[in-house]
Amino acid sequence: IGRYCDQPETFPGVAHFHTMRINQPGAKYYTTEFLKKLCDLWEFRGSGVTNMHGSTGDIIFIGTSTPQLEEIFYELTHNFNQDLGGSGSNLRTPSDCIGSSRCEYSCYDTQAICYALTQEYQDELHRPAFPYKFKFKFDGCPNCCVASIARADISFVGTWKDDIKIDQEAVAGYVGGEFAPNGGAHSGRDWGKFDIDKEVCDLCPTKCMKYEGGKLLINNK
Repeated sequence: IGRYCDQPETFPGVAHFHTMRINQPGAKYYTTEFLKKLCDLWEFRGSGVTNMHGSTGDIIFIGTSTPQLEEIFYELTHNFNQDLGGSGSNLRTPSDCIGSSRCEYSCYDTQAICYALTQEYQDELHRPAFPYKFKFKFDGCPNCCVASIARADISFVGTWKDDIKIDQEAVAGYVGGEFAPNGGAHSGRDWGKFDIDKEVCDLCPTKCMKYEGGKLLINNK
């Protein structure tokens, strides 16, 4: 994204202050080593100012001069195995949530489809072909952690379409104290005996659950 100062003689330090979008890895998984390399590169060839991440999802490098652009691009593609993100009137970099890699709510593999469509439309990321920007975003479930509905033109949102499955043995273990309520988050004091009606069924906004005869029942509809 080209940015130029209209008074370069007065402010030579910011005569150019270009912004670069760097393609974020799937679900924004980084190693600390890779982040350090990115920061060192930008400190050396840019302002050192970053945005992690832009609303598109990209890593944003804010502020560098024209002679540094090709140098940075070479470093990213040849030494970091890293690509630029989409910008301008074209396809923006597809973005996804962590999906089934770490989230129990994900209904499909967000990283797989994000990678596949990024590869399929790679040309559109670098060669503006549209009259305006265009975004794909992939949410594994209706929690919308990457805000696909609010921030994308095509939103992929995973939904559960089968009947709700219940592990009655696990429910019995939960009621019997075999498992710590709320993942142990309230273990700092004695809250008394766990009450599934009070702490689960009665808190459901749709009142779809009930506990009878040692079994949890859910009205799917």
